[in-house]
Amino acid sequence: MAPHLARRTSRFRIHPGTVNATTMQDASLLLLEILSRRIPSAAGSWRKRVEQVTGIGARARLVREAPGAVAGETSTWFDRDQFLSTFTAAARALGKAPLALQADERDALEAALGSRAAEDWRLDELGRVTLLALVSRRLPEIEVESLLWTCYQQGDSRERQALLRALPFVTGAERSLPLAVDACRTNELPVFEAIACENRYPAAYFPDLNFNQMVLKAMFMGVALARIVGLERRRTSELARMAEDFASERRAAGRSVPADIGLLTPKHEHEHERATRIPE
Repeated sequence: MAPHLARRTSRFRIHPGTVNATTMQDASLLLLEILSRRIPSAAGSWRKRVEQVTGIGARARLVREAPGAVAGETSTWFDRDQFLSTFTAAARALGKAPLALQADERDALEAALGSRAAEDWRLDELGRVTLLALVSRRLPEIEVESLLWTCYQQGDSRERQALLRALPFVTGAERSLPLAVDACRTNELPVFEAIACENRYPAAYFPDLNFNQMVLKAMFMGVALARIVGLERRRTSELARMAEDFASERRAAGRSVPADIGLLTPKHEHEHERATRIPE
């Protein structure tokens, strides 16, 4: 265990569901610290490129001591093509090994994420999430929004997954709502899971209609509802009605009903749901 992180863990005790500039600022520094411990020696050139494309190289001290001091400055320093190249090269430079988080790292990330999502991340995913979190602190929000769309549209499946997992850490994250909603339309399960599962973004930003549609699609795709962060808080009578309609349609078609559908009904209705469910 790294003792210096253990001493700093308390600063990352973020209340699950809370999304603000300080949360994202602290989380991006935490991600960078954990990534820095794992960058292979052969990937030193990639690390230098990260410093260049995110603006943390020569200005690193200023960013640490006064993170907000550079947020409004011009982005003429930013090379989009170089950033996209570095983003894509993460898998080749870092590899896809499991993170093998230490206990203090896991606790700090859980506080920042609102879930234990990062336990299943691979090193290339951590690298890409960190890239996006860091660069978003230096660019105007409208430029961040455009960059995220470009990364998503041009990215392969793993790049899209990493981008969606990065959304909770990105400054001006609410501007990426259309992108996140669009990602829920995918039929590619890993991409859908990246936005719907172990990700606090939907519960924090999705309107009820989009959140409910995502939950229904999760059931349709066989995704466990317990993986949706903030589901209990976002559960409504309308979502319960939609879930019952979904169940009725599947029963009428002779199809199975997800065993965890009771999570979408008020707690006092759970027993009634189990008692009236048609045997499958």
